[in-house]
Amino acid sequence: MAKPGASRSSVRRFHGQPEKMIKIERLQRYRLLAQMGFFTLFTVTPIFDLFRYDLTERHAYFLTYPWHLGIDELMAGTGEASTAVINIILYLFLPVLGTGALIIGVAWKWGRLYCGWLCPHFSVVETINRLMLIASGKHSVWDKKQTPPWEPDGTPAKRDKRYWLLVVPAAIGFAFAWALVGLTYLMPPFQVYHGLFTFTLYKKEVIFLAAATTVLSLEFLFARHLFCRYGCAVGIFQSFAWIVNKKAMVVGFDRKRLTDCASCLPERNSACDAVCPMRLKPRNVKRWMFACTQCGQCISACTTVNRNNPNGQLLRWVSNEDARRNEAGFSALSNTDEDAGAKL
Repeated sequence: MAKPGASRSSVRRFHGQPEKMIKIERLQRYRLLAQMGFFTLFTVTPIFDLFRYDLTERHAYFLTYPWHLGIDELMAGTGEASTAVINIILYLFLPVLGTGALIIGVAWKWGRLYCGWLCPHFSVVETINRLMLIASGKHSVWDKKQTPPWEPDGTPAKRDKRYWLLVVPAAIGFAFAWALVGLTYLMPPFQVYHGLFTFTLYKKEVIFLAAATTVLSLEFLFARHLFCRYGCAVGIFQSFAWIVNKKAMVVGFDRKRLTDCASCLPERNSACDAVCPMRLKPRNVKRWMFACTQCGQCISACTTVNRNNPNGQLLRWVSNEDARRNEAGFSALSNTDEDAGAKL
C-alpha cells in the first residue's frame, strides 16, 4: 500500500489541486499569432493581387503589378527571343531561386521554422489534431495507442467522443476553404467569390472546388502527418538542409537529469511525446527528428511540467557547439523510430 503522504502528493501534482486553469504558454501564444497572421496573408494575397497567376489574362501579378515574361509576344512573333530569355531569368528563375535560398538558408540554421510557425497547412494539421485528440485520445487515426489523459500541468485532459461530430466537418470546412483560396490564385478572386455567393460559378470552377475539397478532406482526415513528413517538397528540402548542419538549432535534452523524466506524467508517460503534433519523440537523436517543425510544443510542455522545479526544464533549444554536444551525448541504441536517447 502506498504511503498516505505520497498519495496526497501525487494527487496534488497530477490532478492540479489547487492548480490554475490551463494557459497558453507564451512561446505557443506567439506562434499562434504568427500562424494566424500568415494564414490571413495567405488568404488575402490573391484578393489584393500581391501574388497570383491569372489563367484568364495569362500572366501573373506581383505586388499589384502585372508580371509578364514576354513568352506570349514571342509566340505571336511580336517579341524578341533575347528579351523573353532575360525576362524568364529576371522575373522567374531569380525570384524562385531567391525564395528557395531564403527558405533553405533559414532551415539550415534553425530548422523547419516555416512549417512550424507559418505554414497554413500545418495550422490545419494542429487544429484537426486537437479536435481528434479530444474525440479519441489520439492525434491521428493511425496512432497505435492513446496519449496520456493528462495535460502537462497535471490536470485531466479533456476527452469527449461527441467531438467526432466536429472533426469531420472541420476537415471538410478547412478543405473547402483551401480549395477556394487556391482557386483565387488562378482565377480573378472577385469573380470567384461573386460566383460563389450568387451560385453562378463556372462549371470548371465547380469541378475544381469539388475535386480539391474531396482530396484535401481525405488528406486532412487520414494523411495530414504523412504529407508533412513525406509529401511536401518544401518541408523535405528544409529537413535535408537542417539535418546536414551539425550546429543547427535542435531541441536539446539534459541527459544528466534523465531520471526526472520517469516521473513526468503518471504511468511513466512523457508530456513532450504526448504533445508533438508530428508524432515524434523529442528526446531523440537528430536523424529520428527529421520531420521536426520546431514548433516548440515539447519545450513548452517540459517547461510547464517543471515550472516548480528549481533546476528548470530538461528540453530547450540549443545551437552551434551546444547542438553538436547535444547530439554527441546521445547513444544510438536503436535502429527504429523510438526514444533511443532517453532509455531508462
